[in-house]
Amino acid sequence: MTPLIITGSAHPSLAEGIASELESELAACLVQRFPDGELRVEVQACVRGQAVFVVQPLGPPVGEHLLELLLLADACHRAGAGSVAAVVPYVGYARQDRVAREGQPLGARVLAEALGTGRFSQILAVDLHAPAVASCARAPVAHLTAVPALVEALRPQVRDDWVVVAPDLGAVKLAEAYARPLGLPLAVVHKHRISGTEVAVEGVAGDVRGKRPLVVDDMISTGATVEAALDALLAQGCRSDVTVAATHGLLVGEAVERLGRPELARTLVADSLPPPRRAPERLEVVRLAPLLADAVRRIGAARGLGDLLAAR
Repeated sequence: MTPLIITGSAHPSLAEGIASELESELAACLVQRFPDGELRVEVQACVRGQAVFVVQPLGPPVGEHLLELLLLADACHRAGAGSVAAVVPYVGYARQDRVAREGQPLGARVLAEALGTGRFSQILAVDLHAPAVASCARAPVAHLTAVPALVEALRPQVRDDWVVVAPDLGAVKLAEAYARPLGLPLAVVHKHRISGTEVAVEGVAGDVRGKRPLVVDDMISTGATVEAALDALLAQGCRSDVTVAATHGLLVGEAVERLGRPELARTLVADSLPPPRRAPERLEVVRLAPLLADAVRRIGAARGLGDLLAAR
């Protein structure tokens, strides 16, 4: 039995791509607003006894998209769905995974507990900013990775003079996941964050002189981390031919300007989020639908996800 794919309003084209990969159509669903702004959702397809997958990345506005996801899940449960899984390729609030000082919330846990009210049989996420967030959720989390798809998109351009660069210590493990299959050396930028839009670099570990850097991260938000890494690498004598790759392209604030610098030859992101209204000229997008459809297909057939999961 083919799983039913339902989409919220956050990223319909991704849901359509998943359904197409599964050789099916999206289940009929209505998402509107009442005059006072409240959401009105209605699942119009018959879901009784079916395995339903609701596609809804939790990008901005996170609160609205989260509530919509929970309403859709409740509608499916009340209509007799056999199971309801959430396909959430981007999980908002995952960066709020620790309390730095008194008076701050643990945002990642709050979001995970809110997701628990959806009674999901499983949650599919992609390249979580903090993998430990998965342990906060009540439902099992399948932590998938887009790195192999991004690696294959990069491979035709990779040359011997490339070096993979982690823009901070937190991205080292991710950078290793790029460096291994591409057979490239690794360098690390040491930075600390000043604010949500500012970072400061303390140095670069690794040989980047005369090389073409491939800067990798799990997400690009304002582009401040990329810009700081770029300045540090140029100061160390790298070539002015830098490539950036990340799974999630939020691209907010000054991201377009920062990624438009002439030294940045190419920026790759996966389509875990819909394209921004303004995008850098040299932005390339890698499709996640094949990965997510494969995961949905395997879950439906009670098969393991092993090679689709992020390394622990």
